[in-house]
Parts: sequence; structure tokens; C-alpha cells
Amino acid sequence: MKGHEPPRSTSSCAACKFLKRRCSPTCLFAPYFRSDEPQKFAKVHKVFGASNVAKILVDVPENQRDDAVNSLVYEAEARLRDPVYGCIGAIALLQRKAVELQQDLAVAQTRLARCAAVAGGGMASSLSTSSLSVLIDQDRFLMNSLSEIMMNPGWDGWGGEGLDRNSVELDRSGCMDELSQLPFPKG
Repeated sequence: MKGHEPPRSTSSCAACKFLKRRCSPTCLFAPYFRSDEPQKFAKVHKVFGASNVAKILVDVPENQRDDAVNSLVYEAEARLRDPVYGCIGAIALLQRKAVELQQDLAVAQTRLARCAAVAGGGMASSLSTSSLSVLIDQDRFLMNSLSEIMMNPGWDGWGGEGLDRNSVELDRSGCMDELSQLPFPKG
């Protein structure tokens, strides 16, 4: 446990150095803001203030203080990067990307199932012309819907580039010719 460590050497913790005060052996900040990590306390201090951090540490049980300090550091860094939304902005961005990826996966699975149904041995000959045209129309509708989502100026899921309707060519059955035409995200 951090609070029951042997007495420290004479060097001040990062908090006391930053606040330009003498670091006592019972310093509340010392176990969590080591002297070799001055930026860690500087960020937390800039966002929350030293007295608020001290109040938080006093209120948190000693065995959870390490996690509390890590959370404060993460939140402070996020708030400094994005002053308006902080870590909530990062969470919202990740949730939005997860929903977009789920939608992309559903469209890809639907298209793959349709292509397999059309190209399957013997099934293609059993499909009537009207069923085939319905599959092609549905496939094009899905492709156009996906294109509209990605061409939206606010959409930045694949490096800010929208999907051009001409970038994916369909064969006579309405399916993509090969997987290389899939617009995979850039790594």
C-alpha cells in the first residue's frame, strides 16, 4: 500500500516542487506525484487545483488513491486537449465510430449474403429475373445509403475521405467484382 512506505529521501515530490513548498514526510501528494514526474502534477493542478486534488485524495480510501490519481491525470490531459468536452468528447467520438463500424459491418454482411445467394451453385439459375432485380436494387440502395453517410462533410471515419459512388464497380449481378474494391479504412 502506498501510504505505508518507508520514509522517503530528502527530495521533494513533484507537487511540492511545483507549489514551491517544503515537502514533509507526511505529504499527501508524495506517494502519487513522484519528483521525476513534474508534468503529471502540473496538468492536474492546472485543471483541478492543488486544494481540490488534496480534498479528493482525503475523501478516497487509501487503497483506491492510486486509481483516483490516474483518473485525475487522464481527465486533466483530456480537458487540456479539448477544453469544452474533455474526456466526454473522446468517449463520444469512440461511441460514434463504433456505431459507424457496426453499420458498415451490417451492410457488408448483407452484401456478402446477397452475392453468395446470387453466385451460389444452382441458386442463380433458380432465381427469377424479378427476384434478381430486387436484390440488385436493394444492394444499390444500401450502397447509396452508405455513400451518403460517408460523403457527409462531418463524417471522418476513413481519414476524411468520402466514398465516391463510382469508386466501387458492380458486376451484372449487382455484386462487387472483387474484395480489393472494398473501401477499407486507412491504417
